[in-house]
Amino acid sequence: MTGYQEILTDPSYRGQIVVMTQPHIGNYGVRAEVAESRRIWVEGFIARRWTRRPSGVAPEQGLIPYLLEQQVPALEGIDTRALVRHLRRHGALRGVMTSERLEELPALAEELARFPTMAGRALVDEVTCEAPFTVAPAGERRARLALYDFGAKSNIVRSLTERGAEVTVLPARTPAGECARLGVDGVVLSNGPGDPEPLVEIVATVAEIVQSGLPLFGICLGHQLLGLAMGARTFKLKFGHHGANQPVQDLTTGAISITSQNHGFAVDPESLPEGSRATHRNLNDDTLEGFELVGKPVFAAQYHPEAAPGPHDASPLFDRFLAAL
Repeated sequence: MTGYQEILTDPSYRGQIVVMTQPHIGNYGVRAEVAESRRIWVEGFIARRWTRRPSGVAPEQGLIPYLLEQQVPALEGIDTRALVRHLRRHGALRGVMTSERLEELPALAEELARFPTMAGRALVDEVTCEAPFTVAPAGERRARLALYDFGAKSNIVRSLTERGAEVTVLPARTPAGECARLGVDGVVLSNGPGDPEPLVEIVATVAEIVQSGLPLFGICLGHQLLGLAMGARTFKLKFGHHGANQPVQDLTTGAISITSQNHGFAVDPESLPEGSRATHRNLNDDTLEGFELVGKPVFAAQYHPEAAPGPHDASPLFDRFLAAL
């Protein structure tokens, strides 16, 4: 019902067509301050119906003009819940959206068969920032952090600066030595799109940062990259975890959080090396949702503590990280 602008502007959706199951999308329009990045990243957007006349808290623009302005293909009028059931049965699928080649189904199917799947695609370089930049803390500075931008959502930076951190955002392939020369107190690995396994150079960088002894916190793709850096394995999920109602259990306390998630790959818990331990699991399919290095200020979460518009159950993970510095 809410959060469609955050989904559209989440770089983790690079290369994907997104299907919404709520029947009406666009009810409250869009606002620049809500965007999670500088542009829309989804390849296509599908809903049962778009709202033509938005209402709510000072909408700056309607959803349809927003999509047209950024030249994002959008489709309405189909049974989206039937489509989602199809995807649930068969797993995430490649698709085509067109209004111009309706009589060319065999040719479109042939093109689609040649189009690469998400497995093996290194999309991070398409979404990362071009140069480092620094964001000042809100109020007195408590810490200096480096944030590796693999497709970082703006609310990660906001969540850290609101807690008194000065954040230097780094391009995805920044060497570990260059990060160390900044003299930061800790490092955050952001979310991002695509398969983590082709990112061999970045995995080696993460391993160097861990060896340096700096506190480290991985989010989503950052969770997967940290897992690979520790020698664990990743695998592709049938249809991934998407949406704002994923139940996650803390294996230490037993507490359950409702979390927002968006990922198509996961870390194999059986492959976690000695010296690390699983900390969280998904209650829907028992997949790994978090792990830590025992005795070190290094941990990761597969879900999103910065989730906007929510839920916010996982936001204390930022407090835990800052307390470990």
